[in-house]
Amino acid sequence: MYQFARSLLFKLDPEVSHELSLDMLAASSRLGLNKLFADLPNTKPVDLMGLRFPNAVGLAAGLDKNADAFEALGAMGFGFVEVGTVTPRGQAGNPKPRLFRLPEHQAIINRMGFNNKGVDHLVSRIKKHKYPGILGVNIGKNLTTSVEDAAADYLACLEAVMPYADYVTANISSPNTPGLRSLQFGESLAELISPLVSARDRFQEEHGKCVPLAVKIAPDMSDDEIKLVADTLVEQKVDAIIATNTTLSRDAVTDHPLSEEAGGLSGAPLNEASTHVVYVLAEHLKDALPIIGVGGISTGADAVEKLQAGASLVQIYSGFIYRGPELVKEAVASTDAYYRELDLNK
Repeated sequence: MYQFARSLLFKLDPEVSHELSLDMLAASSRLGLNKLFADLPNTKPVDLMGLRFPNAVGLAAGLDKNADAFEALGAMGFGFVEVGTVTPRGQAGNPKPRLFRLPEHQAIINRMGFNNKGVDHLVSRIKKHKYPGILGVNIGKNLTTSVEDAAADYLACLEAVMPYADYVTANISSPNTPGLRSLQFGESLAELISPLVSARDRFQEEHGKCVPLAVKIAPDMSDDEIKLVADTLVEQKVDAIIATNTTLSRDAVTDHPLSEEAGGLSGAPLNEASTHVVYVLAEHLKDALPIIGVGGISTGADAVEKLQAGASLVQIYSGFIYRGPELVKEAVASTDAYYRELDLNK
């Protein structure tokens, strides 16, 4: 059924089909049709960051930026859904066209630029949600906010969503906001994360609720850079690392006519690079921080490979666009079997 729907949607402009799909999902949720989407068996939960995830497979940020359809998406079998990236104020994002499919490579190039309706709209959507899984919110800065003042934007979003989110992710690795990736290194990273960690701790003291803070990093770093970023995040006492965002590399798609389009590349060509980052992090961290692996997961075997490299959870996005709920079911079954086998071998 999904393949038929996809064949129709892929005849449309990528961004038009994206918005149409979200509109239809939101409508189905309002009509109470979510239960029709998935028929997943009971799975082994995964405990991470003080949270119990119903299964190890999540939807990555970027698909549902405004939290308009996350309950319907979650009903497809995801153990967790991450909405956003959201910024303090709504913004249009980069000029269109800004989203491109590369079906031959099961890949996507996007330069969306954090287009979203702003944190107030997102909060209005998640205030009374009924999604039984774990809900994450991905936060960023507005385009017009300087890199030097970025911490204030992240802090504003964090404080707005903490009462309603199960965890929050600071997105410092999108390639589509100028200067954003510079926040991943050295003092810039520490200065950005420190007030967020303080706000997380203060919220817990005042409200008795811990809202874990994750940080999403880029794949386009050397091993030494990955380790330096990891050390800073351990020092700052964040709760998890999400690896990775999209890549600027085009090595795997040089033969495609759209390969020169600016933006971040996601999908199958990213799998090897993102898994390498997970492996480097896991070897270096020695369980000091949990890792959520994302990037290029197109099969259940890809999801398990991320776990074998050192991730505790995985997220999918582009693979979901190409394969739909079938991939969710396959990835959940594969990761569940992996965790059950680990238990048997203990």
